[in-house]
Amino acid sequence: MTRHKSFKRLVRTRMGKTGESYTRAILLAATEPDGAQPPPLVASDERIRQRTGRGWEEWFDLLDEHGATELPHREIARWVAEQLGIGPLVWEAQAVTMSYERARGLRVVSQHADGFAVTVSRTVAAPVDRLYDALVDETLRRRWLPDGELRERKATRPRSAHYDWADGTSRVHVVLDAKADGRSTAALRHERLADAAEAERIKTYWRDRMGALKTQLEGGETNA
Repeated sequence: MTRHKSFKRLVRTRMGKTGESYTRAILLAATEPDGAQPPPLVASDERIRQRTGRGWEEWFDLLDEHGATELPHREIARWVAEQLGIGPLVWEAQAVTMSYERARGLRVVSQHADGFAVTVSRTVAAPVDRLYDALVDETLRRRWLPDGELRERKATRPRSAHYDWADGTSRVHVVLDAKADGRSTAALRHERLADAAEAERIKTYWRDRMGALKTQLEGGETNA
C-alpha cells in the first residue's frame, strides 16, 4: 500500500475544514495555526516517537494495515498495547488510539470512549493550599462557583479533588500543582459529557468560572 496514505488524507481533510495552509510539519508538531481547530494528534511526532519507538506516520500505516477502521476503540487500544508490551489503558496506548481515530474520522477532538471531555487550567498567584481550600471548602467555592453542582467523591490535600457534576452523569477532576515562586496551578477536566455541543458549552463555562477563581484568590480574599 502507499505509505503514509492515512496521514496524507488527514492533511487534506484538515486543510478543507480550516481553510489554513496545512503542512505535514504542522500536524506532526501537534499544533494549530491561531484560531484553527484543535489539533487531532494528542502529542507531537517527536514525543510519541520517544514514548513508543514509532512516529505518527508509522503508527497510522500499521493501524491501517491491521484494519483498525473496522474495530471499536477497546480493540484498537488492546492491539496497540500488545505492540508496546503495556496495558491498554496506559497513556501511550490511548494516545495512539485516539489520534488514529481522529485522523480516520472515527472520533472527533474532545471525544473519548466514555463521552466527551474538556480541560481548562489556570495559574494563580496564591499558594497551593489556598487554591485547594477554594476548591474543596463549600463556602469558599460558592464565591466563585455560585451555580455549580459539585458533589465531592474524593479529595487529597493539596493535590486533587474529584466530583460528580449535577445529576452524576458527568464528572469533574481537578489536579493541583505548587510552583516554586509561590504560585500554583489548577488543571480541571470535565468528562463523560454527552456530545460536542455540550462539551463546548461546558468549556466556555469553566473558562469563565476558573477565571473567577483566579480573580478571587489574587484579589487578596482570605480563607477565614
